[in-house]
Amino acid sequence: MSVLAVHDVYKRYARGDREIAAVRGVSLSLDAGAFAAVVGPSGCGKSTLLHLCGAMDRPSQGEVSLEGRSLATLDDDHLTRIRRERVGFVFQFFNLLPTLTVAENIGLPLLLAGDRADTVTQSAATCAERVGLSHRLDHFPQQLSGGEAQRAAIARAIIHGPVLLIADEPTGNLDSDNGALVLDLLRELNTDAGVTVLMATHDASVAAGAALLVRMH
Repeated sequence: MSVLAVHDVYKRYARGDREIAAVRGVSLSLDAGAFAAVVGPSGCGKSTLLHLCGAMDRPSQGEVSLEGRSLATLDDDHLTRIRRERVGFVFQFFNLLPTLTVAENIGLPLLLAGDRADTVTQSAATCAERVGLSHRLDHFPQQLSGGEAQRAAIARAIIHGPVLLIADEPTGNLDSDNGALVLDLLRELNTDAGVTVLMATHDASVAAGAALLVRMH
């Protein structure tokens, strides 16, 4: 079953009287359980493509479908629900909220979905244990190492059981040892939990960990 289907997608931006084409004619399809790496030079549109695949932006032309449903047919409220319930996001700079503890950061998607506080607490603890952060639940982001912060971000991205995990340069802000740990964690989630992973990276060694390579120019 195809989880993600992208057909001839373009994304254009207006800059003054110029039109900038950030993505031009990209097509790809990911089956359930796939692990794909999008590679290419800086500025080739990797992040823009990931934003389109994750319903964070709309294409100027072409179609993106998630679980067989075209995102073009959905209004902003429905796209918000898709992002909250079906997609998980991991970013290069973690994007943890500094005033929340690790447990609160991890549980945030469930809180926004209206889950009960006790359910959120238990689920956050379970996800923290899965990424090796059980001892850090009461800490704040500034007390974490870079690798720990990214593991917390991954736990937050999977707490709601997404079908698609989008990771934009997840190792780009980490040293090689922590980068390898994060990549191993993504592979484990892919193989053990069956989460479909779409990852952008400029690092050839990180891309080598994916089963499918998508090259952008």
